[in-house]
Amino acid sequence: MARDIESIMSPRSIAVIGATNRAGSVGLAVFGNILRAGYRGVLYPVNPKARSVQSVRAYPTIGSIDDEIDLAVIIVPAEIVPSILEECAEKKVKGVVVITAGFKEVGGRGVELEKKLKVFAREKGVRMVGPNCLGVINTNDSVRMNASFATKMPKAGNIAFISQSGALCTAVLDFAAGRNIGFSKFVSFGNKADVNEIDLLRYLKDDPDTDVILMYLEDITNGRQFLETAREITWDARKPMLAIKSGRSPEGARAVASHTGALAGSDLAYDAIFQQSGIQRVEGVYELFNYAVALARQPVPKGNRIAIVTNAGGPGIMATDAAVRHDLTLAPLSEATKAKLRETLPPTANINNPVDVIGDATHERYEAAIRAVLSDENVEGAIVILSPQAMTDVLETAQIVPRVAKGIDKPVLCSFMGIVDVSEGVRHLEENGIPDYSFPESAVRAMASMVRFGNLLRLERRQVRRVAADRESAAQIIRQKLVGKSRYFMTEKEANEVLQCYGFPVLKSRLVQDPSQLGEALEEVGLPVAMKISSPDIVHKFDAGGVRLKVKSLEEARKAYEEILDRCRAFNPQANIQGVLVEKMARGGVEVILGATRDPTFGPMCMFGLGGTYVEALKDVTFRLAPMWEISAEIMIRSVRSYPVLTGIRGAPPSDIAAIQDCILRLSQMVSDHPEIAELDINPLIVYPAGQGCVVADSRMLLVAEGA
Repeated sequence: MARDIESIMSPRSIAVIGATNRAGSVGLAVFGNILRAGYRGVLYPVNPKARSVQSVRAYPTIGSIDDEIDLAVIIVPAEIVPSILEECAEKKVKGVVVITAGFKEVGGRGVELEKKLKVFAREKGVRMVGPNCLGVINTNDSVRMNASFATKMPKAGNIAFISQSGALCTAVLDFAAGRNIGFSKFVSFGNKADVNEIDLLRYLKDDPDTDVILMYLEDITNGRQFLETAREITWDARKPMLAIKSGRSPEGARAVASHTGALAGSDLAYDAIFQQSGIQRVEGVYELFNYAVALARQPVPKGNRIAIVTNAGGPGIMATDAAVRHDLTLAPLSEATKAKLRETLPPTANINNPVDVIGDATHERYEAAIRAVLSDENVEGAIVILSPQAMTDVLETAQIVPRVAKGIDKPVLCSFMGIVDVSEGVRHLEENGIPDYSFPESAVRAMASMVRFGNLLRLERRQVRRVAADRESAAQIIRQKLVGKSRYFMTEKEANEVLQCYGFPVLKSRLVQDPSQLGEALEEVGLPVAMKISSPDIVHKFDAGGVRLKVKSLEEARKAYEEILDRCRAFNPQANIQGVLVEKMARGGVEVILGATRDPTFGPMCMFGLGGTYVEALKDVTFRLAPMWEISAEIMIRSVRSYPVLTGIRGAPPSDIAAIQDCILRLSQMVSDHPEIAELDINPLIVYPAGQGCVVADSRMLLVAEGA
């Protein structure tokens, strides 16, 4: 499927429908851009009212052109775009770019017009970028196509940029030109009525001109396809991807039967899909390109141990602090390296990392220091800082950096601080593939981005682990509960029956429907017990007064039974109360939460975080799409802020993290197997010290019939 947009990305012939000589028009801008870029194919302006456009013979219709047309760029009023698309189909045009606006983005009639385009393009097999887009740019020297209304053709490079926003594209092109950044492909895909981000990613995966992919996204068309395609780019093509994702999911669109459902209404779902697919999410354009130039121009580091070489103590400390914040390690320099530094640096220099070559350093001193640290086996990347001082030879220092780095498979980033005084040196660095940043913190963040990508490439256990489970029994339980219903909230006992089918460690329990059954229940379960209301109409049992903990005798149990029923009947007089669940009281441990929800775009998602009643307030949770890789469960656990609680703090023993990981993978398999599970909370999952496992202390599950 990736090559089916080849006619759009690398056309041999282009017809611009709506090309015109009218000053200030989009039709003139697009046609002029294609001409001025030096397009290598054949170009045809189409305008029934013009004899020529920019001195090129014009044609009244696309059908009147004798040649075959690979790509039609359409710039006509929205109302007549459907009829133009029909003419293109009759001409057997392979691809179109609809630059015209006025479709679903304006609502009303525009929505219907866009649906018409979408259906027609699909029926006729014509691939379409847009509508409402800036256009498509390909800088490859054999193509040289600027089929857009951007102000200029960008320089060639190895970075691809795709965007839903045309307005952002124009700003990005100008910004990139100012920083001497080139592009391989540059695509504004607008409303993505046909060609979407997934089609473009599939194309760029195999594009030999593209080494780094940048994205601006407002939504994702198909979460599962996006994930699979992006994973192929990361781990098969080994190309880094960076994304800006704008917009937030409307929290009100979700049911709130569970903590998971409420939390998943935030932007965490996009974080999950980016993390699982190897995409680094960034906050803005500066960060996007700071990282991109490093990834595009320098080798991927083999680890996070870096060296810093500076001629100023303050900036060296700033870089060190930033490195620690961003999970980089200052490499311990070997004794052999320190000996080399002693030979070439003055006695006042610091030969430990960060290496301070002192303010009066010449380029020779810099060269000796950089060469020494890059030769050290402990060093996996270097940041060179230069503060311009009266005695600093900026250009000469810049010239030695690429010379020393040549042939060494370690990334080198620079921070020649400032703008004016260092401009000549910065220009030389960038012309020779060494990224430069105005201040050290930016260089450190870029290095951290490179390390993250390197870590991704080295990930192991990138496969889904299946566990032994009684899938059919779980399916039967779910079907029975949904008979005659579109939605059903399972009681804890019912939810636990499904969990047991997948091997979750649930507590011993018994449902009591009459006080006379309490004695037998306590004998069967064993004291102490927890007692909980069992009703599909009471979701939050604590809020209804439907829970009693640490019940230690039959007398306490009888009293708790009556209190629970009285409080819950008062809380919801119409509730269908099935009885009171008597459950073995779990011994204390660390409380975590496992959850699942079903996103309309992404499908089933699993959640992990520190458990308890404050989980929604603290939001210390992380999501992953299911089914997930084995390594994903491990990363989920490590990524929450409260992870140190699980490793053991203030004398507490480390928790059984392996047991949590096992439960996450069981949860992932269960929600993948049963699409009716719309929301699920296991809160808390009580975790015991390493080797002692965990238990499900409470659970809730919302079922929704497929198609409901």
